[in-house]
Amino acid sequence: MGKAIIDNTIGFVKKQLANAEGGHDWFHIQRVFQNSVQIAEHETDCNIEIVQLAALLHDIADSKFHNGDETVGPKTAREFLLQQEVDEEIVRHVVSIIENISFKGGNFNPDFSSLELQIVQDADRLDAIGAIGIARTFNYGGFKNRPMYDPAIAPKMNMTKEEYKKSNAPTLNHFYEKLLILQDKMNTETGKKMAKERHRFMELFLAQFYSEWDGLL
Repeated sequence: MGKAIIDNTIGFVKKQLANAEGGHDWFHIQRVFQNSVQIAEHETDCNIEIVQLAALLHDIADSKFHNGDETVGPKTAREFLLQQEVDEEIVRHVVSIIENISFKGGNFNPDFSSLELQIVQDADRLDAIGAIGIARTFNYGGFKNRPMYDPAIAPKMNMTKEEYKKSNAPTLNHFYEKLLILQDKMNTETGKKMAKERHRFMELFLAQFYSEWDGLL
């Protein structure tokens, strides 16, 4: 396995996500791929090919866009990798990463763990925070026709996996229910360092948002 499989996977993902929602499109995958490679450079014991394949395929069929079905993504990834004659052990590892990468309300207990999962998960979480994280959050909120903010609806913390999946809360609540939590859930030292500035930017954004909302600025 080498560059050819990575190139084939990139082509497959671009085609599959050609009409995807803006926060979960090819450019999201590309950013997660780049973040994953950057983090992996500091983790000498990781399998870089597993990291690359998992980063490219982690959102190949996000359950949010498939009626909540969490089996579509892993199945799609498995079928593609087997068509590419990727070793079964690598296929199983990549599929396990896809099955366990999601936040799911923060109360999800994964049944699988590996350094490669930690790297790709950190990379995916980095793309959920900071300036791009803010843009993606409001893009998805608009896609779902949710209000930006409603002072009467408080964030709901510690939701179950099912509550999190079904939530239709205002977009700003998502910062408290997920985005501001992610800094403390990073796995790798590199991921933690990269998350700090993005977290601070979100705090500045929220302070500015509330000041403008209240007519103070």
